[in-house]
Amino acid sequence: MFSGLRQLFIVFLVLFFVQIHAQNNSRVITTGVPFLLITPDARAAGMGELGVATSADVYAQQWNPSKYVFAKNTTGVGISYTPYLSKLVDDIFLANITYYKQNSERSAWGTSLKYFSLGDIQFNDLIGGNIIQQGVERPNELTLDISYGLKLNDHFSLSVAGRFIRSDLKLSTDVDATAATTLGVDISGFYRGDRFDFLDLESRMRYGFNISNIGPRLKYDEGGRKNFIPTNLKLGTGMELFLEDNSQLHLNFEVNKLLVPSPVATYDEEDGTFLGYQQPDISFLSGITTSFSDAPGGFSEELKEITWAIGAEYVFQEAFAFRTGYFHESVQKGSRKFLTLGTGFALNYTQIDISYLFSTSKVRNPLENTLRFSLTFHLNGGLQNEEE
Repeated sequence: MFSGLRQLFIVFLVLFFVQIHAQNNSRVITTGVPFLLITPDARAAGMGELGVATSADVYAQQWNPSKYVFAKNTTGVGISYTPYLSKLVDDIFLANITYYKQNSERSAWGTSLKYFSLGDIQFNDLIGGNIIQQGVERPNELTLDISYGLKLNDHFSLSVAGRFIRSDLKLSTDVDATAATTLGVDISGFYRGDRFDFLDLESRMRYGFNISNIGPRLKYDEGGRKNFIPTNLKLGTGMELFLEDNSQLHLNFEVNKLLVPSPVATYDEEDGTFLGYQQPDISFLSGITTSFSDAPGGFSEELKEITWAIGAEYVFQEAFAFRTGYFHESVQKGSRKFLTLGTGFALNYTQIDISYLFSTSKVRNPLENTLRFSLTFHLNGGLQNEEE
């Protein structure tokens, strides 16, 4: 007899964190392996969870690997830890380690490993009126990816990344369940302009895009329904203002859209009873192409499927940073709305970043009131930033 009902509820909550408030009559878009949408690094998390067009850092692997060729340091290592649902349990978390290296002035490669643990679940049997412990399960999901970026000219770079995805959510009672695996591909680009004068300050514009997690659907068991992975389009822009005393102010804006099918109305074949909204059973490529025009509510609903975020970062003499941001999602499509704060500081060759999230939505955010931490190790000292 499985006695960990609380743990099982938590697992269910985590698996569907994107739509934890949704019911059968909701058109919230859902995917498998939703942990891929969790921001792993505290720098991006402190700026409203954006990063596709921010200045280059070690965690560009998550947001836009094309930025690596513009990084100030030739090599970097990043380690981050994100507690999840920390107000309920203390053993659900996302851990990440990232490494990148510039091969030359024109190329760079990066790799990262993400591990998402759903905590320990205790199984018990009732034998002769006594509870006998049968063991502990730890469902988990992970990804391993590698990227290669190339600078095409002084301003623009492209990159491609490949990703192995494994989702092991089976429990001892799921005799037919197996770990699901698939592959994903990212295609991204980054543009960094020349400096120009803006309000008597030297400034620079940045633009970026990333289409991430392009790949086949996940299948957990024979005959079961396949789950789309979170194929996602990111578009962003940023402005960097160079202030006095070797300080900078970064202003950023980003929009995101899941490139997976919108849920459509389904009915019972016999009596025509409305069963709710479900995603159509189509290929991932068809899902990408139809995702721009398949919302049941038409163009107005398509706009609601786009999230946006704004973020700002002030960097003082490459030694201290203060960050803030805001993230917005439509109430009908997830209702994630929150403010973020963050800070970062440098100690010799180490950068430490911390972020904090304040939910502004009626729907509780799993990361609400949670501190997130990131460490970066690089060669040149100071806060990592783009080269001049």
